[in-house]
Amino acid sequence: MHHSPGVTFLDNAGTVILLLWAFAMWGAVAVLALASRRAVAPWMFRASAAVIILGILGQLGHIQEHVAQTGYWVANPEAQPWMTPWGTGLANGFGQIDTSKPSLGMEILHFTGNLIFLAGIVGVMLITRRALGTRARRYARMGVWMQGIHGIEHAVLTLSVALGASRAIGLSTWFGLLEPGPGLWTYRIWWHMLANLVGSVIFGIAVYHLWRERRQIRESHRLLLAGSSVPPQASPAPLVAQHESGPSAGR
Repeated sequence: MHHSPGVTFLDNAGTVILLLWAFAMWGAVAVLALASRRAVAPWMFRASAAVIILGILGQLGHIQEHVAQTGYWVANPEAQPWMTPWGTGLANGFGQIDTSKPSLGMEILHFTGNLIFLAGIVGVMLITRRALGTRARRYARMGVWMQGIHGIEHAVLTLSVALGASRAIGLSTWFGLLEPGPGLWTYRIWWHMLANLVGSVIFGIAVYHLWRERRQIRESHRLLLAGSSVPPQASPAPLVAQHESGPSAGR
């Protein structure tokens, strides 16, 4: 990214931190997914928990932006969508990728936020990989589907702007057919607010059950045989001992 007038050092620093945050989370998800295919070890429990915690922190920051936007819309329903000062700064930082597309930075910002959110929910799926019957996993699966669709929506919105569309194309813009104005702004603000709210509630329920079932889930992360879901069995008794306990014993 090149530095342009109006973009501060803090804007650039925040942008880099957010990108590293998302890359680190998905890098950890990839490592955990591959490692857990061979065996399960206690360190995977701790690493998955770290991914979940980072996802919670990221989503708290993400959803507050949507709550603030919705609150501003309630007070000013005819006005253009508003962003918090820190959200605007991050969007300006991302926007340096292509300054000829004014909305690109905002689209990348929300796409990145959704990637962090999705990684946190995937973390619950990873930590419950050997605890298939838990409620935490059930809600996490639901969250992955919900947030996966939401993430695809943001990917399409971002790509459409990056590829030169005059307006973002996606479900939340009625595929670009809505003209800019209060109708489009209202529809998009509430679409994303509700999507984030529902996704956050599902994530919260999954984390709640994860806490309640933590002992069972931690127990499932003992060292296991590769590809097995049960602890390794004790070695069979020596052949001599088996003969001694057989019918001839005591003669």
